[in-house]
Amino acid sequence: MPIQVNQEQLEFHLYNDSVSYIFRVLEKSRQLEHLYFGKRIHHRESFTHLIEREIRPSTNMFEGDHTSSMEHIKQEYPSYGSTDFRYPAHAILREDGSHITNFTYDSYRIIKGKKTLANLPATYVENEEEADTLEIELVDDVLRCRLILSYTIYQNRSVIARNAKFINEGTETYYLDQAMSMNVDLADDQFDMVHLQGAWAREGHVETKRLSKGIQSIYSNRGASSHVFNPFFALKRLNANEHQGEVYGFSLVYSGNFLAQVEVDTYNVSRVNMGINPYRFKWKLASSESFQTPECVMVYSDQGLNGMSQTFHKLYRERLVRGHWRDKVRPILINNWEATYFDFNEDKVLDIAKTARNLGIELFVLDDGWFGKRDDDTSSLGDWFEYEEKLPNGIDGLSEKVEALDMQFGLWFEPEMVCKDTKLFEEHPDWILSTPERRASHGRNQFVLDFTRGEVVDYIFDLMDKIISKSKISYIKWDMNRHITEAFSQSLPADQQGEVFHRYILGVYDLYERLIKKYPEILFESCAGGGARFDPGMLYYAPQTWTSDDTDAVERLKIQYGTSMVYPLSAIGSHVSAIPNHQVGRHASLDTRAAVAYFGTFGYELDITKLTETEQQKVKEQVAFFKEKRALIRDGEFYRLSTPFENNETTWMVVNEEKSEALVGYYKVLAKPNEAYNRVKLTGLDPDRLYEVNGETTYYGSELMNIGIILAGNYIDRADEYWGQEHPGDYQSRLFHLKALS
Repeated sequence: MPIQVNQEQLEFHLYNDSVSYIFRVLEKSRQLEHLYFGKRIHHRESFTHLIEREIRPSTNMFEGDHTSSMEHIKQEYPSYGSTDFRYPAHAILREDGSHITNFTYDSYRIIKGKKTLANLPATYVENEEEADTLEIELVDDVLRCRLILSYTIYQNRSVIARNAKFINEGTETYYLDQAMSMNVDLADDQFDMVHLQGAWAREGHVETKRLSKGIQSIYSNRGASSHVFNPFFALKRLNANEHQGEVYGFSLVYSGNFLAQVEVDTYNVSRVNMGINPYRFKWKLASSESFQTPECVMVYSDQGLNGMSQTFHKLYRERLVRGHWRDKVRPILINNWEATYFDFNEDKVLDIAKTARNLGIELFVLDDGWFGKRDDDTSSLGDWFEYEEKLPNGIDGLSEKVEALDMQFGLWFEPEMVCKDTKLFEEHPDWILSTPERRASHGRNQFVLDFTRGEVVDYIFDLMDKIISKSKISYIKWDMNRHITEAFSQSLPADQQGEVFHRYILGVYDLYERLIKKYPEILFESCAGGGARFDPGMLYYAPQTWTSDDTDAVERLKIQYGTSMVYPLSAIGSHVSAIPNHQVGRHASLDTRAAVAYFGTFGYELDITKLTETEQQKVKEQVAFFKEKRALIRDGEFYRLSTPFENNETTWMVVNEEKSEALVGYYKVLAKPNEAYNRVKLTGLDPDRLYEVNGETTYYGSELMNIGIILAGNYIDRADEYWGQEHPGDYQSRLFHLKALS
């Protein structure tokens, strides 16, 4: 069994072939002491030899016991105020103003498989043999509150998934001021913290910094996981890199405000906790009510950052994404946004669709501007009915015409927002999040609907349902272009205003769930001004995410490289767009734009009717190429080989499970004169197999991994040819397709 319990000493060991996680119940206080998290170790009858308890200057829980200070004990789910002065995992406010809690061990149970979380996204199992779950129940006898800590360990994945649940079993009402999803106290501080930071149009940039004493954290208080930080970070050993060394990864399956924090104390213990951001969070817990935290996924890797990433990729691709599209290759799409923006009519978009179909593209997506009187971004959000001057035959008529071309049809929505010139706002001005007697801030000329209210979610569902039910829609792009300000709901009493942010995202999840249940074969792509809500919570509902509004191929190297730290290629929305690029004005070749976009879901976002005949032929070839390789790209193991954050060159590759096929992308940003020779060393291949590279030269896997692909040519006796060749210039790309010979 992957969960072993020492009944006498109440020690718990969760383990599989790759990872071990060990904790115990303290003899006197009956709280939980953490002992070990890391590479799998042998199971033994007892792990008491791992206890560290020397006499230190401290405040102790029990008189005469100088080793009972919780400040010097590594813990599983700590509180503040009873001898531990570090930041806690939870905080509860009583009616008398007290914050002190004392959750002590009550019982445990082992469950085959994994429970679902009510109204929250989470990883899952398809049969109960895939995982085992340990539930530890603790009780605060004064509060009469039960705390259930859940630990799921997968049989064949280096993963432990955690969450916490509070149940008020008493008569008193109290408030959760903090309820993190997990806490783990690691034994030392010899780590670099790796996380993803950015802003609109430059999401997912990798940042690495050495842990130091005190607090280091990433967070969002914007109502969404945000462009600024992603709800993920890794702790890597100082000698670890992409392919070797110990790495711990932490990822929160949640789409709202979050906090991910590491506190290093004066004894070099690193306290890691992650969950809902406690800032502006206060949850009223009345008698018999419960509160469930989101899930945190913890990954251990002894194969560096890439090993961690591959574990996340496989888990999220196979056991977080769900439904009709989980195991299917995605259609190649063309989106009209950067082709037309708001300036289109039915004839114009049909011209784009017809041209795209002739080139092999499978899905046409109509973006913003099809509803209300929407000619720019100042109006109509919330009036989800067709703009008849643009679309005289409606969405149903347009979708039928697109389907008659043997293409699928997709549609853009921004269901969480409203503009003031709409019927919705006129009838329900109280349906926006705004604080009484205060100005309501706007963003992109729009306001945030109060999705804490069931009637608002019902209203939006009905409007969307009317459009979807009468039309032939295969894909929906769900956008969200501003963050929450003035977070106040007119439907909640004063003592529940601290619940607005969390209740809002629960409303978003509810709308997704209802639409998915009614239309299970629609492919949803989430978007939030690009990547402001690229998080695991969204992947549970929408199997792919628009990674960034920045479509420039060179900028996308950094964005997609960083995003791949935790998210699979099958989730990374990536398009070929027009030049000069609309965000940065760069002129990258059509080849390079495609070579970057291949390593994602792949599509186009430009006026394809304006391309030359030669360019259209090239698009046709790109589409055919991606159709041949998309199963490899979707399901293969992804390796980052060189980083755009440190080099002029970026290299990555994907290899199928059988190691019989691989695709390598090599990109050089700036051309340089008289350069040194360069080689690209590959990884993940079979050293003993012979691979054909681009249908020409053959190499053994051992050569490709130890010597590499030699990028320079051999111009012996060909000097005239060398001097006569055209220089490729800036923004170069090369693709290498490897096929093992039988």
